[in-house]
Amino acid sequence: MAVKDYIRERYFPHMWCPGCGHGTVMNNLIRAVEGLGIPQNDIVMVSGIGCSSRISGYMDFHTLHTLHGRALAFATGVKMGWPDLKVLVPMGDGDALSIGGNHFIHAARRNIDLCAIVMNNRIYGMTGGQYSPLSGFGKLATTAPFGIIDQSFDVVDLARAAGATFVARTTTFHVKEIQTILKEAITHKGFSVVEILSQCPTYFGRKNKMGSAVDMVAWFRDNTCKQGSQKKEKNPDCIERGVFVQLERPEYCEEYQRIMGLAAGGGK
Repeated sequence: MAVKDYIRERYFPHMWCPGCGHGTVMNNLIRAVEGLGIPQNDIVMVSGIGCSSRISGYMDFHTLHTLHGRALAFATGVKMGWPDLKVLVPMGDGDALSIGGNHFIHAARRNIDLCAIVMNNRIYGMTGGQYSPLSGFGKLATTAPFGIIDQSFDVVDLARAAGATFVARTTTFHVKEIQTILKEAITHKGFSVVEILSQCPTYFGRKNKMGSAVDMVAWFRDNTCKQGSQKKEKNPDCIERGVFVQLERPEYCEEYQRIMGLAAGGGK
């Protein structure tokens, strides 16, 4: 299939701002699915509310555009009802870790077979540039004109601590890496988390004087490094990329079916 076969062309042009990184994420998600050869009817994409969540409207899979922060809750219901389907859950900062934070940690704890894609642009873009749980101490936003005093979550550390069995991070500069990591995450049996650092030149970039979209993507190139590389030793502030967790652990739907079988058989 061609790339265009995975999109709903009638909804284009998309609503993302010029220079937004979310289009790059969508492009490489399509290429990852195409490379895996998964039939479109075997995929469900569930999203909540926000810039990143609009991706479900553009993708020609079974899709649910749900409530803010509740994408993982809806996705859990889909997976429990149809465990053979591949369920992809693209989310933004707030969807994943603010209003959706409780769902995030419990989906990880249960190890339900979902692929959570956290498109981290460090801002609430759709609603006017408010700061998010990932914006960072000292950064500026429309709701923090004198600087943010909240500390940020580290998505990788949080997902790992909550029990996710696949955890990875990459950026919109590293497009081939996005495809490789997403393929691994989608095929992993269990709760997968892929954080993708994505530029928002309209709000985060402008407020924090990070320049154009090109400048912001160059920042990802210069300020991230592969896990365990010498670049990290030279620059301790360098943000590491790669696969941080890849474990085998009982998957929730399979365990649920096992318990149902025991119940149906009188517990024998």
